Amino acid sequence: MTVVTRFAPSPTGFLHIGGARTALYNWLYAKHTGGKFLLRIEDTDRERSTPEAVEAIFDGLNWLGLTADDEPTFQFARRDRHAEVAQQLLDAGKAYYCYCTPEELTAMREKARAEGRPMKYDGTWRDRDPSEAPGGVKPVVRLKAPQDGDAVINDQVQGEVRVANEQLDDYVILRGDGTPTYMLSVVVDDHDMGVTNVIRGDDHLTNAFRQKALYDAMGWDVPTFAHIPLIHGPDGAKLSKRHGALGVDSYRDEMGFLPEAVNNYLLRLGWGHGDDEVISQEQAIEWFDIKDVGKGAARFDFAKLTNLNGIYMRQADDKRLVDEISQRVAAIIGTDAIDAAQKEILINGMSGLKERAKTLIELAESSAFYVTDGVLSVNEKAQSLIDSAPEGLFAELANSLEALESWTEENVDACVRATAEKLDLKLGKVAQPLRAVLTGSNSSPGIFEVMIVLGKEQTLKRIRHFDA
Repeated sequence: MTVVTRFAPSPTGFLHIGGARTALYNWLYAKHTGGKFLLRIEDTDRERSTPEAVEAIFDGLNWLGLTADDEPTFQFARRDRHAEVAQQLLDAGKAYYCYCTPEELTAMREKARAEGRPMKYDGTWRDRDPSEAPGGVKPVVRLKAPQDGDAVINDQVQGEVRVANEQLDDYVILRGDGTPTYMLSVVVDDHDMGVTNVIRGDDHLTNAFRQKALYDAMGWDVPTFAHIPLIHGPDGAKLSKRHGALGVDSYRDEMGFLPEAVNNYLLRLGWGHGDDEVISQEQAIEWFDIKDVGKGAARFDFAKLTNLNGIYMRQADDKRLVDEISQRVAAIIGTDAIDAAQKEILINGMSGLKERAKTLIELAESSAFYVTDGVLSVNEKAQSLIDSAPEGLFAELANSLEALESWTEENVDACVRATAEKLDLKLGKVAQPLRAVLTGSNSSPGIFEVMIVLGKEQTLKRIRHFDA
């Protein structure tokens, strides 16, 4: 049997980080087993579903590399098929029309509450003759759920979970206006799409028992369920916006993370492989099994994600990183875009830059000095180094460096050292002010590397600006 998994988000907002992990687990399990990963957009809530949210979901999944193996299915477009299944259940006597009014249902719940019973539908119309139906009431269709015994689910994460059928009710599968409910649509779509494994958050565990009743009523194979624990914040509370329950686009655009780092981090939120922290996509596909996901909720830790992102940045191709930060750098230096020559400068300097940054935001900020044309922005500590530099230092450096015929790291190193010796200064007393005038910062890649990347003309221009 070919494993078929699916990710089925509702397009009522962004692709949040918990949904991204669910998609990742479904994608990995399909790849690990040689199966298929499908995408379904559950857009039946027409008031809240928006085209923008659909695009945000597609965009987020594409950025993470979690592409589906077939075209996406849109649930709303299949509403006639859902209603068809409801009619089949009615014809087989496994579903029935319920004519209870909203007032009657409210009274039913209040009575159950007063008597200390579960507040569920009491089966008023389960075996009642439809000829007794009151006029003017549009009936809903309810599933005839089992009333005796237990409903049992052998969950790949939670183990065997058992619920007494008497705790479940005859839930609505078709509303009075003829539209299908979530429970009906999900089961019909999963069956028709050939889904064999349903991997989702454990907040859906109670739904699984109700859905199993519908599978059984239709005589369909019940998929294998795996309900994964939700992600909590560092304080153990349910993940919220203050913890990082933001859209995937925020991790990319506002925080500057790489997709492979986000995937790696989400992978280990509930699953692990020994002491391995950095796990490539190829390793993840080879090692991942949904049965190895733990039952306990994982805690989101921005510090760990940021450190992991730093590791992936150091491993990343220099040109790719420049492409990633180009627009950010352009915004920092006040231009619409950086040109090919500026990109080449950044590529040349990237090996030293990426060792010092953990996010693309940091990388862009630390890179901007290389391609700034005009007056360099200087931070407070750098300005202090410039102000306290020995008198005549910058003029001496400019004159010595200008005399160099070959602009190599070995030559500029020797020239700066010779200047320090001539002025009877320790190297740091020369290198630190020099760093400040060339980068505008008290921290940067090695100063001689910086000088080579900037080139002779730009190096001298910046030194002479502060010597003026």
